Amino acid sequence: FSPQHLDDDTVSGSNWITENNVQHSLSQTTKTTRKPYCGYTQQTLSKREQAEQESLLAAIQWPKPPDGKIAFAQSTDPTHSDFVIVKSSRFFKVGDQLEVLVRMKDFQGKPKQYGGDYLQARIHSPVLKAGAAGRIVDCHNGFYKVFFTLLWPGEVKVSVSLVHPSEAIQVLLRLREERPDRVYFKSSFKSGRYLETTECNVCLPGGLPVCNFTDLYTGEPWFCYKPRKLSCASRISHAKGGYLKGLLTQEESLFFQSDVNIKRPILSSGPDSVIVKPKAFTGSSSMDRAEEPSASPSGYYYEDQWRSRTHWIHNFNKSDDITECLQGKVIHLFGDSTIRQWFEYLTAFVPDLVEFNLGSPKNVGPFMSVDLRHNILLKFRCHGPPIRFSTVFSSELRYIANELNGIVGGRNTVIAITIWSHFSTFPVEVYIRRLRNIRRAIIQLLDRSPKTLIVIRTANVQELGPEVSLFNSDWYSFQLDSVMRKMFSGIAVHFVDAWEMSVAHYLPHNLHPNEIIVKNQIDAFLSYVCPLQT
Repeated sequence: FSPQHLDDDTVSGSNWITENNVQHSLSQTTKTTRKPYCGYTQQTLSKREQAEQESLLAAIQWPKPPDGKIAFAQSTDPTHSDFVIVKSSRFFKVGDQLEVLVRMKDFQGKPKQYGGDYLQARIHSPVLKAGAAGRIVDCHNGFYKVFFTLLWPGEVKVSVSLVHPSEAIQVLLRLREERPDRVYFKSSFKSGRYLETTECNVCLPGGLPVCNFTDLYTGEPWFCYKPRKLSCASRISHAKGGYLKGLLTQEESLFFQSDVNIKRPILSSGPDSVIVKPKAFTGSSSMDRAEEPSASPSGYYYEDQWRSRTHWIHNFNKSDDITECLQGKVIHLFGDSTIRQWFEYLTAFVPDLVEFNLGSPKNVGPFMSVDLRHNILLKFRCHGPPIRFSTVFSSELRYIANELNGIVGGRNTVIAITIWSHFSTFPVEVYIRRLRNIRRAIIQLLDRSPKTLIVIRTANVQELGPEVSLFNSDWYSFQLDSVMRKMFSGIAVHFVDAWEMSVAHYLPHNLHPNEIIVKNQIDAFLSYVCPLQT
């Protein structure tokens, strides 16, 4: 695999497919049996870690269609499918549950007999700019139940969409296990005026000499093919290489068609809205609070403001309010471009917070903004590989766990983390390992400095087309997000539910949510930093 085949696109920070002409020589027909991390490194897990990993993988197991190939005509067709609101004409009041029954049919209009389709659903009142996500239950027989909690009065409309048919999910599962190389990376090695570029990944097919860049502290695996002339120590940078083409058979590609079966609405066969009456006044305004952190939904929009059901959210509409909240604090933002949005929003919105030019590559970082008057320091740094950014200098390629180990912590230290999107092309074990390392570092940090505030920003949904789905489908994100929530439950971290905030909103889905959604994420974040004195 010669270095000059690698395209040199420098599209920054975003996860979109770059049109590159790399045709990898791996043919579709070669079915590789999966060697764990390609045999380079065997994870040695303690009994407890092994048990946790097994229970996490069991919890995200997805129902499989019956054996044998399913023809496109027998796959789920959102247009033939429909939903009904159960008892739509009954009297609904705020606080009630609403149940919706979805029935799936194939392209010939025949009812589906098995489950495994991936759906998203929300209730909304466009006039009120109100919305909330629904909870979906697969009945495994072609029927799905969706449960909503009615949280505001007025006319409330139900929307259900098929993100992927079950037949497409099977393809996504196969790709995740068999083609972790479908996004590949590259590194440049330099000595004097001599430069070489080679391919890198968590896992490389054998046969050629490799540089082992496995992290000494966390054991996170990373490999590059060894340059012909230069030493492994001469690595200067990491970058996204590209996206493999030709991953699907002709038949499989039919399951991924934008106007046919990717994120298509499923319509109601009867009324698609209900009238909700206000709750009788009881004197307490906390009717919509649900104390347990796993409440469903975790919150809702009303007049374009996110109201959490697990903690009070205070709206930071004036930049002075943010300055007052953050005065004297150091805020560390770690992760991908979706938390870089927080850095960009705060730096743009707060006049005294001025970016200090570190000379970092655009969209990559690290970045730093400073408010000297109020003693505020805001920092962003991307997570370690795999990361599909344009050029990240080797010296800036750091793992979140190691960075956390270098933070003293305390009541003026705030840390926010998001890590999900760049792991969607790998087996889930790779992600579990990464979170295990980060969690260990968080527990140690909270042990030495219990007053440190740590916030996790969840994944979010995004716009999907036939290509993006194979690398970054919401289904991959949903699976990783479920793992993350389980692994971080029961430790003293707070969540900003970017997932529901993106599902419940009326704006089209976007990997980098629109500014109004980012503003609501920031309000939720800062409400943990500066809770209202009640």
